[in-house]
Amino acid sequence: MRVLGIETSCDETAVAVYDGERGLMANRVWSQIELHRPHGGVVPELASREHVERLLPMIEDSLGDAGIAPQAIDGIAYTAGPGLIGALLVGATVARSLGYAWAVPVVGVHHLEGHLLAPQLEPGAPEFPFIALLVSGGHTMLVEVAGLGRYRILGETLDDAAGEAFDKTAKLLGLEYPGGPALAALAESGRDGVFEFPRPMLDRPGLDFSFSGLKTAVVVALRGRTLDAQARADAARGFESAMVETLVAKALRAIRQTGIGALVVAGGVGANRRLRAELAAAVVAAGGRVHYPRPEFCTDNAAMIALVGHARLVAGEREALPVHARARWPLDDLAAPRH
Repeated sequence: MRVLGIETSCDETAVAVYDGERGLMANRVWSQIELHRPHGGVVPELASREHVERLLPMIEDSLGDAGIAPQAIDGIAYTAGPGLIGALLVGATVARSLGYAWAVPVVGVHHLEGHLLAPQLEPGAPEFPFIALLVSGGHTMLVEVAGLGRYRILGETLDDAAGEAFDKTAKLLGLEYPGGPALAALAESGRDGVFEFPRPMLDRPGLDFSFSGLKTAVVVALRGRTLDAQARADAARGFESAMVETLVAKALRAIRQTGIGALVVAGGVGANRRLRAELAAAVVAAGGRVHYPRPEFCTDNAAMIALVGHARLVAGEREALPVHARARWPLDDLAAPRH
C-alpha cells in the first residue's frame, strides 16, 4: 500500500509519500517560523491560512518527488489531532476531499502516535515493546508501547511541558522565537554550576513531571540582575542541565520499573543534542538501548503520519466520509486496529 501523509496540526505544513515496500518516497515540510516570529509565537489564524495556501502545491510537488501520479496512491492519512483546530481542519478537509475524488480510503492519525512510532522510519527500528519518552512543546510523557494502538501512559507532566518550559525560559533570557533551539545553542557557551536550578519531582516516587517550578526558579534567580552575554549563557546552561537531568532520571526509572530495556526518544525536544548524549550514556550504562528518529523526524512531519496511516490502513481501518478533527485527543483513547 502506498499512502499520502498530511500534517497540519500546528505551524508546519508537511506532506509525505510512504510505500510499504519501498519506504519513504517523498517528504516535504514548509516551516512557518518566519511568519510567526514577529508575534513571538504561533498565531492560529495565520497558521491556518498558510496551510490553505501551501498544502495543495506541496501535495503536487511531493507526488513529483516520488515520481508517481495521483492514481498510484492507495490511501491517505492525515493528522486528526491534537492540535490547533483550524489548522487541523485544513488538512482534514483536503484529505477527505482527495480521498473522495481519488476513491481511496482515508484515516485520521493521532499526532502523538506519529511521534511514538517515528523511529520505525529508521534502520534498526526497535521492536515492541519499548518505552517512549515523548518530549515536545505541548507534551511530556513516558509511555509503554506494546504495539500499534497499545499504549500505557506511565507518567506525564502535571503542568508545563518540557518544550513549553524551554520556550518560556528562552523568552526570559531575551531570545527570539522559537526559543527552545535558541536556548540550547546559547547553553553551549555557558558554564556549569554558575546557576543551580531544582530537579523537579526527583525526590519523590513516580514517573510524573512538573516544570512550572523550574521556570519559576529561573524567574527568581534572574530578578533584579543585569545579565551580560556570559551570564545569559550560564543561566541557559543551568536550566538545560536541570531539564536534561530530570528527563534522564525519569527515563531510567521507567526502564527499571518496567524491565523494558529499549527506550525511544521522540518529539521536538528529542532533537536536543545534550539530552541525546546524556540519555545514550545513561541508558547504555544501565544495559539498555536508545533509539532516536533523525532530527527532522523529531519535529512535526508528515512521514510519521504516513507511516502510522499505512499501518492502520493495512490493518483494515477506514474512516467514514465526515471530517474528523480534535483539538484535544488523549493518547489513551486510542485502540489497536480490530483486524
